[in-house]
Amino acid sequence: MLPPPVSGGAVLSKVMLVGQAPGVKEPVLARPFAWTAGRTLFGWFSEFCGLSEAEVRAQIYFAAVCRCFPGKTAAGGDRVPAPDEIRNCSSWMNDELDLLRPRLLIPVGKLAIGQFMVVAKLEDVIGRVFPLRRNRRTLDMVPLPHPSGASPWHRIPPGKALLAQAMRLIAQHPAVTESKAIEIAK
Repeated sequence: MLPPPVSGGAVLSKVMLVGQAPGVKEPVLARPFAWTAGRTLFGWFSEFCGLSEAEVRAQIYFAAVCRCFPGKTAAGGDRVPAPDEIRNCSSWMNDELDLLRPRLLIPVGKLAIGQFMVVAKLEDVIGRVFPLRRNRRTLDMVPLPHPSGASPWHRIPPGKALLAQAMRLIAQHPAVTESKAIEIAK
């Protein structure tokens, strides 16, 4: 029996974060970025945006390229979703983008970034804002590296500085600052 799909929950937001796929723990804990990569990701939001994990989960809509855990590789790591799995799940993400109409899109990791633009090297896209045209409207996209412990990219030069720049861009984006102000006013 397959594990259930993982959802970020019912969060109405102008900020949408798109990950690769749930890991093995996410279906059990019933939330995206619920384990090691999540601790790293929420650490970035805390350090650069002043937002706790609970605040991020309440203010940002979470989606994924692939909705179900794709399984393990023969070596034991998480398997990257296959093209047909990505294609099978693409309608979900497209529908979410059309319904939410976010002003800021944050694709996390090369696979998620690759759903919206061609990327050869992370150094070419992390730390920058890109306009993304969808259905006659434009939104901003700020890519992030994957927070996996398997990749040291975000912990060494130039990745460390580019990550900091990307997180500053996210922290200063009007969709985030307005969302933060609304949350404080509650």
